[in-house]
Amino acid sequence: SARCFLEYPTIGTSLEFTVGEHPLHNFRMIERHYFRDILIKSYDFTMPFVMPHSNNTWEVIYTMPELDPDLKAAIVASPWETRSDSFYFVQDRLVMHNKADYNYAPQ
Repeated sequence: SARCFLEYPTIGTSLEFTVGEHPLHNFRMIERHYFRDILIKSYDFTMPFVMPHSNNTWEVIYTMPELDPDLKAAIVASPWETRSDSFYFVQDRLVMHNKADYNYAPQ
């Protein structure tokens, strides 16, 4: 259930991507999670080098933030009001930006 998801101390994700003819130097992902206007957690990951002409899987283990019980209840009671922004950089240049909305309400 959604309530259980918010209780996990860690979660894992996997990002698959392909690199073209040029290598990537200093590939960085910054991910920020918000509930309404409250920053819940910010993550920052860097891969110093990614080979050209490669298929890659970037696995990340996230440490979940400890949430105040009232905030957790508000998140569960407010579907789609929890959001994330993911920014991807190569050599400090933004190359992609993803947004996502989340629903932690019980099914």
